[in-house]
This record gives sequence, structure tokens and C-alpha cells, in this order.
Amino acid sequence: MTCILVIEDEDLIRESLEDLLSVEGFEVITAENGERGVSLASQRHPDLILCDVMMPILNGFGVLEQLRQDKTLSTVPFLFLTSMMDRRSTRRGMALGADDYLEKPCTRDELLEAIAIRLGKQKAIEKRFEEKMDALRTSITLALPHELQTPLSGIMGLSELMMMQSEELLPSEVHEYAEGIHQSSERLYRLIQNYLLYSRLIVMRSQGVTRFTSTYPCNSKMMITSLSERKAKSCDRLDDLELDLAEFDLAISSEELTKITEELIDNAFKYSQKESKVVVSSQVTDSAWIFNIQDSGRGMTDQQIANIGAFMQFERQFYEQQGMGLGLSLAKLLVEFYDGNIVIQSQENIGTNLCISIPL
Repeated sequence: MTCILVIEDEDLIRESLEDLLSVEGFEVITAENGERGVSLASQRHPDLILCDVMMPILNGFGVLEQLRQDKTLSTVPFLFLTSMMDRRSTRRGMALGADDYLEKPCTRDELLEAIAIRLGKQKAIEKRFEEKMDALRTSITLALPHELQTPLSGIMGLSELMMMQSEELLPSEVHEYAEGIHQSSERLYRLIQNYLLYSRLIVMRSQGVTRFTSTYPCNSKMMITSLSERKAKSCDRLDDLELDLAEFDLAISSEELTKITEELIDNAFKYSQKESKVVVSSQVTDSAWIFNIQDSGRGMTDQQIANIGAFMQFERQFYEQQGMGLGLSLAKLLVEFYDGNIVIQSQENIGTNLCISIPL
């Protein structure tokens, strides 16, 4: 049963609302002042709150402010009941996170319509959240076992061969096996490090840290050139790489620029065919540093771009690919911590262009 908390200091109005809503099939709990209302909300976690503005002890604005600071109650639909429908109070309430205002006295139909709309929107939000969680669970189910097992299998298999054949292996064969073990270890290490970094950034954001600053600018051209060429060489695609980078000392830590560049360049080569161009360029405007990566790969649909997130892979059942979708999410998060943004333009079977803009 849907639970509604009514916070109203006038006995007649509070009792009338309780009777009306109870008849309509809602579970109703009431509070005679704001302080009592906050306490009841914390105890009962209602599905919706109706609250008067002008009350003793703690007014409606104070109630809303306290509830929005409580993570367990911050998304509960909140409707103000008020006789003071002036622009200033309305703006204040909306700024604090109110969902709607109802002017007293309101009719039964007005009240029920407002409640239905807010509960409907809340259900739609919850449904969308569940859909995303289902997609996340599916993606993790498909990606995680493969991503962990593949490098571990390489490490275990090659090391076992080395032990079994230790007396007859030539130095060149030992080197070959060791190189395979090292590559598998690097892949596993990168997966773990990316996961830990992503988790740390999410925790920092939840704690209110939204911006990074760097007092030691890095040479963006030199760093991106080195990283791009190293990746192209490892893929045997140096001829596919085109660089057009502006000289600029960017106010971002070298570690974070390295991570952004590595992940995006890696995706550009990973999702495009050999002998197709990967163009890496940058420019400096009066207000921002602009960084572009263009590939001629299989591209993404608008829906896939909208659903970009950690652990999300697209068409995993149709394409063999490494990674868990963390790279782009990490790059996006890091760019946002420098007040920047990423714009993605992509067409299926034509390619993708990533444009990063970081303000100067």
C-alpha cells in the first residue's frame, strides 16, 4: 500500500487530508509540525510527502532541506501545501527540491491528480533504474567471467607449460612464454586498476568532490604523441595513425591525461580495422583545449551512446572484444572532474568521433 506522510499544523486540514486519502486507499501517517514530520519520515520512509509551508518549530522549507540531505529520503516526491503562492517562495521551494505546489484550499481532484502525477513519475524513474540495473547485470554476466578468466588462463597455462618443459626449453622459447605471461598479467592488472580508479572517483563524487586542479601542467602534445604511437605500434598499425596536435601545457595531472588518452586511443584501435585511419588531433581556442579522436570503426547507435556506462558493452554476443566498458566511463569521469565534457558523434559502420573540451 502506498504510504503518504501529511505534515500540517492545522488540525482540521490535517484530519481532512487523512480521511480523504484513506478513503482513496492510501496508508496515511500524519505529523502536526515539521520536526515531528522529519522524524516520522526517517522512521517510516513514505512514498510521498504532503507538507505545509508555514508551521511552528520547523517550517516546510526546513523540512524539505533536511529530507533532501538524507540519502534514503532524497528522492521521495515532496508536495507543498500552501496559501502563500508568491513567486519568491515557489522559487525557494523548487530550488530546495520540491516537486510541486498545491494552493490551499485545493479540491479533491486537484490533490489526487497531483499525487498521481508525482507517483507515476517516481514509478517511471524506478522502472528506468531497474532497466539499467538489469542491463548492467547482463553486461557484467557476459563480460566479467571472460575478462578475468582469459588473462588468468593465459598466466596459468603458459606457466604450467614452462614448468612441464623446463628441462628442454630453449632460451628463445622461455622468452616467448614469459612474454605471454607478462601480457596476460598486464591485461589483468589494467582491469583491476581501472575498476579501483572508477570506484574511487564515484566515492569522491558521492562525498562532494566534483573538481580536480593541477599546479603542474603537462606537455599535452608530447604525452599524447608518445601514447598514441606506442599503442599504434603494439597493434602493428603505425601507418594508420595520423597526428595533428597543438603545442600546449595543459593544467591537468600527467597521470590523468595519460589515463584519458590511453583508454580512448585503445578504444579507437580496438574497434576499427587495420588499414583504417585513426586521427588524433588537438587545438587551443580562447576558452578551451579541444582534443579529438576519430576512427573508422563499426561505430555506435544513438541509443548505445546514451547508455554509455561502466561495465556496459555493446553487441558482446556478436563481437569478440576485450574490456568491460570502463575505459570511456573513466575518461568521461576524469574530464568532468576538470569541468570538461565529452561529445560523441558516431555512425554505425562508418566510425566514431570523440571530442573532449577542457576549459582553460
